[in-house]
Amino acid sequence: MTEPRARAARHKGQLNFESEIRSYLYAFGDVKEPLDETVRLLDELATDFVIETCHKANQVANLSGRQKVKVDDFKFAIRGNEAMLGKVQELFSSERKIKDARKQFDPAEGKVGLERGPKKSKKGEEKVDDRMDMGE
Repeated sequence: MTEPRARAARHKGQLNFESEIRSYLYAFGDVKEPLDETVRLLDELATDFVIETCHKANQVANLSGRQKVKVDDFKFAIRGNEAMLGKVQELFSSERKIKDARKQFDPAEGKVGLERGPKKSKKGEEKVDDRMDMGE
């Protein structure tokens, strides 16, 4: 595998996470406008980390005989860093809880066809049920 610095030269001058890094630095006590060299270096490190993690996940997928990378490939690639793996699992657990909570508030979600309810009537036509509800 190539050295991370050799790949970074390909992206020279391109900052992928500049605004996020500036915000994080300020949030963790740095000055409002951090040094450009600091932002550039942290951006390069973050970009290298993302690229390396993607390469590792791709290798795991290839060893499994797949061309497409799955979430489990990323989990396997970062298994050595327990804190990071725990955070990833926590995020997926939170995502599942949010999805389940949304389903409780949206009764039409997950239903198809007639299960969603009666079709809306055409212009000028009233449904028989509607007339009965009006007291006619």
